Amino acid sequence: MQKIECRLVAMDECAEHIWHIQLEPAEPVCFRPGQYLQVIMGEKDKRPFSIANSPTRNGLELQIGATPGNPYPGEVLEQLRQTGSITVELPLGKAWLRDESTRPILLIAGGTGYSYARSILQYLLDNESNRPVYLYWGVRDVSQLYEGEEVLNWAESCNALTFVPVVQFPDEGWHGRKGMVHEAVLADFASLDQYDIYVAGRFEMAAVVRQTLRLRGVDDEHLFGDAYQYI
Repeated sequence: MQKIECRLVAMDECAEHIWHIQLEPAEPVCFRPGQYLQVIMGEKDKRPFSIANSPTRNGLELQIGATPGNPYPGEVLEQLRQTGSITVELPLGKAWLRDESTRPILLIAGGTGYSYARSILQYLLDNESNRPVYLYWGVRDVSQLYEGEEVLNWAESCNALTFVPVVQFPDEGWHGRKGMVHEAVLADFASLDQYDIYVAGRFEMAAVVRQTLRLRGVDDEHLFGDAYQYI
């Protein structure tokens, strides 16, 4: 495992209370698509965040949701603002992309869990993979699809990629899929036993997705998500 100081390159609010962070590590980093890092705030205070870029890209990127009154991510953002740097440990996590597999890929992301899927997507695109890949990204409202246009552009340029955004509480102008993301998946796939399935989002969401997919006959051997190490 590497312990590396990272310099803040850019911090942009890509949607309300969601921040895209670009970091420059002090030395080259090594990780697999879909792994995460820990920000070291203290000797016994390490806070995990998905790495939002592929190892085929330069630097490290994070996408952090930080609503007012939530100190867990908020203190990390404040340290970056004040000092312009953080120290991280990586790589962590067992839910990395199984690149040796030839099975089609289903990515199920909730909210900023998209950052996990983003790392995998970038890697597949950069390596010109022809494996079919489906991204279902569930959010509460349309404004949280903070990189929806970028993913649509990827899907237009890559025939292997299908992108399905799902909005739980849409406004009148939304004409796409509505409701819960796992319900959209179940409506679209009669069978999922031939897929490698990757899940990222809040623990509650990940638990519901796993329970639902198990009922559909999905084997845990082909279901990946770091949340499943804890729930």
